[in-house]
Amino acid sequence: MEEINTITYKIRGAVFSIYNQLGPGLLESVYETVLAFELRDMGLYVQTQVPVPVIYRNIRMEVGFRADIIVNDLVIIEIKSVETLHDVHKKQLLTYLKLTNKHLGILVNFNVSKLIDKENIIRIIN
Repeated sequence: MEEINTITYKIRGAVFSIYNQLGPGLLESVYETVLAFELRDMGLYVQTQVPVPVIYRNIRMEVGFRADIIVNDLVIIEIKSVETLHDVHKKQLLTYLKLTNKHLGILVNFNVSKLIDKENIIRIIN
């Protein structure tokens, strides 16, 4: 559990740093690239655009789902750049957690006038 807490602390720090430097209004792909760079620079193992297959009746189906970022094979980060986060965004991340058997995800919305923890940076637990 200590490792996950350390990782999430680093993720949150990187998110705030990126937001303070770049601000809102950019494409999700920009935030993803910069966040992956920051996390790698901190020494974390980062994968981007990781395929998330669906297993149905014991058959693996590649259906085009992709996790934005997976950190240390433990935490999924789903990045948004939208006016408002909706329940569907949270459900999407929860589904990715279930499909990958991961415990913790972080949903981040960069397209806000003020980045507020727990409002625009949301922990989702499977």
